Amino acid sequence: MSKPHLFPIAIAPADIDFMGHVNNARYLAWVQDAVIDHWKTFAPVEAVAQHLWVALKHEITYRRPAFLGDSVIAHVVLEKVQGVRASYETLVRRGEEIIAEVKSTWCCLDAETRRPVRPAREVIDRFFAR
Repeated sequence: MSKPHLFPIAIAPADIDFMGHVNNARYLAWVQDAVIDHWKTFAPVEAVAQHLWVALKHEITYRRPAFLGDSVIAHVVLEKVQGVRASYETLVRRGEEIIAEVKSTWCCLDAETRRPVRPAREVIDRFFAR
């Protein structure tokens, strides 16, 4: 299990749908922003410059609606890295309440060639608590 990463989410008026709560599609953007922020926070600057992460799969379970004015935070955990793929769990919380749970799979790309590449073991080790 990796070091947890907390990513605050600001709910904007444009996030609210016709039903008066955050549109489901916004959760996907939040998770993408949170996972990329996780990478940029723990990876060395040179690794961030050399690698890009692209989403391969997202599975979102919506538990409760979120509203304008809510204080929401994404709790990101890197579950494992296998070859060029990384598996994440992101819990979107309002206080202690989980409002969405997201399982996602990502692929690491070389920033120059845009081809899949394995991140170095010493880079990945920075994400996991000893």
